[in-house]
Amino acid sequence: MDGTTGFGDLLRGWRERRRRTQLDLSLAAGVSARHLSFLETGRSRPSREMVLRLAEHLDVPLRERNSLLTAAGFAPVYPRRDLDAPELAQVRAAIDLVLRGHEPYPAIAVDRCWDVVGLNRAAGLFLDGVSPEALSPAPNAYRLSLHPGGLAPRIVNLPEVAHHLLGRLRHDMEVSGDPDLAALLDEVSGFPTVRSLPRPVPSRGEVVLPVRLRHPRGELALFTTVATFGTPVDVTVAELALETFFPADERTASLLARFAEEADDAA
Repeated sequence: MDGTTGFGDLLRGWRERRRRTQLDLSLAAGVSARHLSFLETGRSRPSREMVLRLAEHLDVPLRERNSLLTAAGFAPVYPRRDLDAPELAQVRAAIDLVLRGHEPYPAIAVDRCWDVVGLNRAAGLFLDGVSPEALSPAPNAYRLSLHPGGLAPRIVNLPEVAHHLLGRLRHDMEVSGDPDLAALLDEVSGFPTVRSLPRPVPSRGEVVLPVRLRHPRGELALFTTVATFGTPVDVTVAELALETFFPADERTASLLARFAEEADDAA
């Protein structure tokens, strides 16, 4: 199979993943359906601009746009730098600003596989009493939440939370086609804390699903938001996300404020 045929297979795979017909995609991208068909079968060779145009209309992640370009015989155009590279200094500064500014409430920064790459002081409460196994091979938000040595035994509404987390992970895996996310989904779905859970009944009294976490000082109720960078052109930046936690009731807000004050006094 030559590079052009490889590109055609990848293109068809992304089109089918996005549930787009050849006619639909051709109209959106401004090419003929016949030409698109030839690209998928390898009878025509795409230009660099055509690869990028089709990838844009299919909302292909930057990492995989590079794969499409390589398969079509072109060099990748989206760099993938380490988070500690000098070129990403302003990105790191923005992440640190959000994490610190969100205190006394927890916040974490994660990569494409939800491995934790940054956290604020308040997020340390998620690590209290967690076993080394729940943090291996790297601290991961899904593993930390659902591992029997992690937060799972302390989550009061574990069936609802686990159902939501697994649904979100499954959606991310299907949208991205990322084999690492598929492996993570298989891993956490097999945890004994998850396998035997009943399917939850949706609550009618809540506007968001809180995580209800047992704590020696009282139950904590938290809901979350997830934010990403709006205009990334670097693969690493495109795959970063910030998950910020907010108190779902006044008791939780008071406890988190008290924890912060005690940490300041101890410093």
